[in-house]
Amino acid sequence: MRLYLDCCAYNRPYDDLTGKVTVHLEAQAKLHIQECIRDGKYELVTSEMLLTEVEDCPFEVRRRGIMSFIEENASVHVGSINNTEVDRTARKIMETGIHYKDACHVASALLGKCEYLVTTDKRLLKYKSDKIKLVNPIQFVDEMEG
Repeated sequence: MRLYLDCCAYNRPYDDLTGKVTVHLEAQAKLHIQECIRDGKYELVTSEMLLTEVEDCPFEVRRRGIMSFIEENASVHVGSINNTEVDRTARKIMETGIHYKDACHVASALLGKCEYLVTTDKRLLKYKSDKIKLVNPIQFVDEMEG
């Protein structure tokens, strides 16, 4: 099964986890998903938009940790954000109210033939498609192991 994790999912374990049970659970679920990817249970898809967002992260520890994981574990990379197919698909997704960067993540996941896009972005989670399932890390783990 192919998965796509957007930038906010990668960043969740670095967020302030004190006093926020849901954030803490999402962080733990995301780390569990990473372990499953490392173990070969899921195939990781990445994109140019994701790499661009990670590279723009001002926190060096986060940036290096996320990039290292992606470089070591991604098996499929969807082309650049200037890729006509990514851009065309993203612009169609934007018609539903999704912002461009998020639409590029969804488009990349679709073009990478992912079954799931994992995100902690509540606004993005409202996007519905019959081609891909958008879930938060807790929902994904629950669906896979529940």
